[in-house]
Amino acid sequence: MWFILLQYLLPQHLLSRAAGYLAESKTPWLKRLFIRWFARRYRVDMSEAAESDLERYASFNAFFTRALREGARAIAAEPQAIACPADGTLCAYGEIQNDTIFQAKGKAFSLAALLGGDAARAAPFRGGRFAIVYLSPRDYHRVHIPCSGTLREMLYVPGRLFSVNQKTTENVDALFARNERAVCLFDTPQGPMAVILVGAMIVAGIETVWAGQVAPSARGVSVNDYRQATPPIHLAKGVEMGRFKLGSTAIVLFGPNMMQWDELRQGQSLRMGQRLGEFTAGQPSWEQHE
Repeated sequence: MWFILLQYLLPQHLLSRAAGYLAESKTPWLKRLFIRWFARRYRVDMSEAAESDLERYASFNAFFTRALREGARAIAAEPQAIACPADGTLCAYGEIQNDTIFQAKGKAFSLAALLGGDAARAAPFRGGRFAIVYLSPRDYHRVHIPCSGTLREMLYVPGRLFSVNQKTTENVDALFARNERAVCLFDTPQGPMAVILVGAMIVAGIETVWAGQVAPSARGVSVNDYRQATPPIHLAKGVEMGRFKLGSTAIVLFGPNMMQWDELRQGQSLRMGQRLGEFTAGQPSWEQHE
């Protein structure tokens, strides 16, 4: 419990921003020291990387957000299949019980709070399905879209920066609705989908492919509406949508009666692109919930 208490006492944002500054350093000896130590400590498999030579990365962040070599991951090919958004561990998955999402061991959080406190944005997901994927330090840290979709809105929601490892998840109430996060809302042919990129202790930044760095930000809650974007921001299933500069968690939400998960288990290791479930029916559009 001391680990949990310490997180409440530490200057979370200051430590994380300082880590971000060091992670962006291009000083040869410093970035080399960090990269080599990290690769050894976490047994990073560089054979999967597009660039396997540690010396060729310009900074620690460039190494941490490294691309995969072509063919390193297969994207679930069936048209109705839902692909895993990231490498990681399945923390929890299941049904959204009205406004409640299960976290771990009796812990839960509010759907509306996760989506920035707006009940209208939460309405299309009530009674729907969720999955939470934790990206460990050794994992590939780019997040990919689980199915084809067109970006509707993106929210930046400021918050705390608790660690998101298993111990913290099991002991900090409403963890994912308290941490800093980017909420990405999509229209899909089957209905509404949300992919939420959750920040954490020492996470130096969250980026998306359409807006660049989203977090950290000095602003309060901010909403970017992409419904009138020209051209529309459309991403095909399996395409990269964002990345973490140091690791964290991706949460996926779908509307009710829209899809079903495959036979999964909590704690299961996942690979980006692998099949997690399938769509079962179409859903009303966002506008029908408004």
